[in-house]
Amino acid sequence: MNKITILWVDDEIDLLKPHILFLEGKNYEVVTCQSGQEALEEMTQKRFDIVFLDENMPGLSGLETLNELKVMDASVPVVMITKSEEEYIMEEAIGSKIADYLIKPVNPNQILLSLKKNLDHSRLVSEKTTANYQQEFRKIALDLSMVNTHEGWAELYKKLIYWELQLEQIEDSGMFEILESQKVEANSQFGKFIDKQYPRWFKEGGGPVMSHTLFRELVAPELADTPTLLVVIDNLRYDQWCAFEDSVTPYYKKRKEVAYYSILPTATQYARNAIFSGLMPLDMEKKYPQWWKNDVEEGGKNLYEEQFLAEQIKRLGLQLTWAYHKISSLKQGRQLSQNFRAQKKNDLTVIVYNFVDMLSHAKTEMEVIKELASNDKAYRSLTQSWFRNSPLLEILQQAQGLGFRLIITTDHGTINVKQPSKVIGDKETSLNLRYKTGRSLTYEEKDVLEAREPSRIHLPSITMSSSYIFAKNDLFFAYPNNYNHYVSYYRNTYQHGGVSLEEMVIPFVVLEPR
Repeated sequence: MNKITILWVDDEIDLLKPHILFLEGKNYEVVTCQSGQEALEEMTQKRFDIVFLDENMPGLSGLETLNELKVMDASVPVVMITKSEEEYIMEEAIGSKIADYLIKPVNPNQILLSLKKNLDHSRLVSEKTTANYQQEFRKIALDLSMVNTHEGWAELYKKLIYWELQLEQIEDSGMFEILESQKVEANSQFGKFIDKQYPRWFKEGGGPVMSHTLFRELVAPELADTPTLLVVIDNLRYDQWCAFEDSVTPYYKKRKEVAYYSILPTATQYARNAIFSGLMPLDMEKKYPQWWKNDVEEGGKNLYEEQFLAEQIKRLGLQLTWAYHKISSLKQGRQLSQNFRAQKKNDLTVIVYNFVDMLSHAKTEMEVIKELASNDKAYRSLTQSWFRNSPLLEILQQAQGLGFRLIITTDHGTINVKQPSKVIGDKETSLNLRYKTGRSLTYEEKDVLEAREPSRIHLPSITMSSSYIFAKNDLFFAYPNNYNHYVSYYRNTYQHGGVSLEEMVIPFVVLEPR
């Protein structure tokens, strides 16, 4: 392994001989010089890992030398050493992006600590993260075999996301592969849990807050005293919320974060209509046949969310001034941002934002997006980039200035599908890749959660003999005809409608303005 090379610049370098011997004894290579000009010449001759720079030198001052060094190599970390504690010197040095700041007299251990902090930081973080995950691995494995409540599954999923975000920051592919295998196992066990428990939640109660109870249970109690902005970002996974949460925190502080469950199918037509109506799809079809459309019917399936919400607000007896906005384009987002101040008269302002759903569909249809969002890490990064540059962030900034409480949530998540599962149906079978509804469905039973009596889980039937199947794990449904082309086109795309932690366990966050 190559020695770490230090450039130490000080006009009294001879007085630092003990420090230099100490570092050489620790296997560092130290090159010394006594002026800024010498330092710049050394930099043209050799690549240094770090520079220790005296602030107070004759000729080129430390700050002047620092600026020149950064022009020559912006990436090299520079540790400023000074006798002075004057604030303006510190501010100038920090503004020039120094890596560290030490006050004379320095002792060898301070120097060593600064080296470790600046040069070994990535390695130390990597080792610590890996060691911590190795400890946690056994606990997660044990939890996987024992968890049997919806609260337990939500906590376990959030823990897996936490470790995924930690491990993706370090270069340890082995650990990441172990985590990925735990996620696969988790989804396998979660599928069995949902298969057994989901129908009971409707029959016996005791289930989680779900799409159709979300507004009543979690949103309505927040509407009593403060104007509230409810943002429903279509198709937002928990890890994507974690990715852009930091962009929200300068304006809002988090007061409450819970995981709630999307209904099945985990698809916009079902889950988002359920949020706004406060009803399950079967009840929507019965109560509001003019607004509900089944899968095989022509026309938009989410055209009446505002009307559904009006009916639910009336049913709950809420006396509210409210407004509803659906954003499906950059132009619509900008228009709302420009006119957002008009919303300050409302008790509740609802925004449905469709970008993330469009992103997942674009990944399926556009090669450039397939490359940009090739895995979950890249998918999160794209979501983060969108949010930071979107009219939605501008709207949240304005909402904060107007004193709005903020609620961010979604209707369902999405999963990167990897493996095909063959299915056969007639021409009336729905087209979704993660769920199917229709008559005479033929499929691999081990791959799906079946609902042969849709009414048991409050879903409408297209015909008397219709059933539903929901894909488990990371499977997607493929028809036998033109099978290879179909599989190659859809593999590694983001789909929703089925049974997975990513699709079903989703965020609900309440934030207060700073």
